[in-house]
Amino acid sequence: MNDHTKYRRPIVEPVLDNDPKREQIRAFADFIAQLLDSAFCIPGTRIRIGLDPLLGLIPGVGDVIANLIGSSILFLAAQLQVPKIILTRMALNLGINTVIGVIPGLGDLFSIWCRSNEKNAQLLRRYTTQSTTRATLGDWVFVICLIVALFAVVGGTLTLAVLGIQKIWELGTSL
Repeated sequence: MNDHTKYRRPIVEPVLDNDPKREQIRAFADFIAQLLDSAFCIPGTRIRIGLDPLLGLIPGVGDVIANLIGSSILFLAAQLQVPKIILTRMALNLGINTVIGVIPGLGDLFSIWCRSNEKNAQLLRRYTTQSTTRATLGDWVFVICLIVALFAVVGGTLTLAVLGIQKIWELGTSL
């Protein structure tokens, strides 16, 4: 055996996941996603909506309820041992929907457009039915970009808050 073959990764044979219990969990995740994101069709259009934007119309608690239901897909993914980077990506999808969902009207439109629960169910299915459960480069880039954007938004918000307080302080002391 030469040095090059000694350090190669072992070749993993494709294994199809036909376990009925795991498929039942995937089907339940698909059901939750469909219920929250595309259960109903708006009459006269081809636009599908689910309970997520409808619950979002309830001030204060609607988005919380919708996102608690949607977070169950994350728990199902963890139960099926989806890679942590994919769980992070799924949590970020849900987090973005939660943060923007707080904005009245715009948040509900974003929920219709984004469909974070369906994206999460697709990720769950993709990483539990394929022969590989490795995260792709695209998954890593997506998560890293979102984390950088999150820090930028938080940093910008804090900067604006400090500048606003400083201006208020200057106005108060100049009187």
